[in-house]
Amino acid sequence: MKKRIVRTFALGVSVVALTLTTGAAPASFIDAAAKKPTITVYKDPSCGCCKSWIEHLIKHGYRVDAKDTPEMTEVKRTLGIPDGLTACHTAVVNGYLIEGHVPAADIARLLQEKPKVAGLAVPGMPMGSPGMEGPRAQHYQVLSFDKAGKTKVFASY
Repeated sequence: MKKRIVRTFALGVSVVALTLTTGAAPASFIDAAAKKPTITVYKDPSCGCCKSWIEHLIKHGYRVDAKDTPEMTEVKRTLGIPDGLTACHTAVVNGYLIEGHVPAADIARLLQEKPKVAGLAVPGMPMGSPGMEGPRAQHYQVLSFDKAGKTKVFASY
């Protein structure tokens, strides 16, 4: 795996662009990835579940620009994530905020339907959500939210 590190000063974070070199990918996978946008993911450098969520996104055809930062509270505040919706990582895709372990299918639905919301969130770190797989799963909801923090259930699992 190749890593390219670049400094950005707007949020004071390090940028890590991941390039996977695992051999030839099937043409259908390349076509799917070419059609999906890049998701910028802000995460703590030592968080394992964030890395697992990024793998989930890549598996579903997204390109990911991972930005490691120990200043996640500041990132969330700067981007406008409502306090009650926070989780471990924050992402941005096509102008939408994605907070926490949101399934790739829900991101695809968001991008297709283009609702007038600020983004989607899975508050906390529910077991069984993408990146939080394990021996047990718990019920969780994906919430859409607006800039004022008003939420609606987008999906239930």
